[in-house]
Amino acid sequence: MPAILEVQQLVKKYGDKTAVNGISFDIQAGEIFSLLGPNGAGKTTTISVLSTLYVPTSGDAVIGGHSVVKEPMAVRNLIGVVPQDLALYEDLTARENLSFWGQMYNLSGKALNARVDQVLEQIGLKDRANQRVKTFSGGMKRRVNIGVGLLHQPRLLFMDEPTVGIDPQSRRAILDSVKDLNRQGMTVLYTTHYMEEAQELSDRVGIIDHGDLIALGTQGELTRQVGEYEALQLHISEMDDSEALAQALRGVEGVVRADVIDHNITLITPEAEKILAPVVSRANERGIRIHTVTIQEPNLEAVFLHLTGRALRD
Repeated sequence: MPAILEVQQLVKKYGDKTAVNGISFDIQAGEIFSLLGPNGAGKTTTISVLSTLYVPTSGDAVIGGHSVVKEPMAVRNLIGVVPQDLALYEDLTARENLSFWGQMYNLSGKALNARVDQVLEQIGLKDRANQRVKTFSGGMKRRVNIGVGLLHQPRLLFMDEPTVGIDPQSRRAILDSVKDLNRQGMTVLYTTHYMEEAQELSDRVGIIDHGDLIALGTQGELTRQVGEYEALQLHISEMDDSEALAQALRGVEGVVRADVIDHNITLITPEAEKILAPVVSRANERGIRIHTVTIQEPNLEAVFLHLTGRALRD
């Protein structure tokens, strides 16, 4: 089966700065492919070129058989885009926002109304359809933003950091929505700097840094590149200060990285069992009880650390 997206030596420069440096990859129909990298790595620029917002400096990408350079209008009919910044009118309701953007896709009349109802169901906001967007939480606004990208039933959906700046519960809802869309047959290109999101969602991952695609493969293929790191995950009470504990654990010998995601603390270390005792001791000193401890095989954070010598979110 031919790939739905083929990126061919794509380059994008802004003056003397190279934002994307000759990257190549493909995405198969039905796949969730994640571009994982820190802020400034070139993820948003890549999405902007693939969605025909920017013209590449050199190289090309082919989507559904159409070149983003030579056939941008044909490409736009095949893709949906969920940008990092919200593209919504806050004084309009969720339904009115979707109806407005649906008209931009040349939908109208009964077909438009039926499609808006379908999308509201997909994003879980049918019961809030007639409420103004300005009354919504950040996570609900993000879900409407996703809905806009789905209106014209694209074959390929670009999602650029859709969980930035939202609470854990909303993040969970969006990740579940992405998986549901994929189960319904949607192909997704998802960008993130959260290792946990890429691990949970992706069939394959491309790791990007300073505009270079430095690694590409399934999670198993990538993590086999590193054998010297493990991930120690600590589950603590939501009532405890996870950020303060993570800061304290960064001073434990052998801890390379300590991150907090959804109130869990993940430590990157060469020897998880060796640091376990001092980690528990630091927690006890602060009156924090660790409920469970999980030692995992090398993860994508460890891959990035191995390849670049620095942590993913530095």
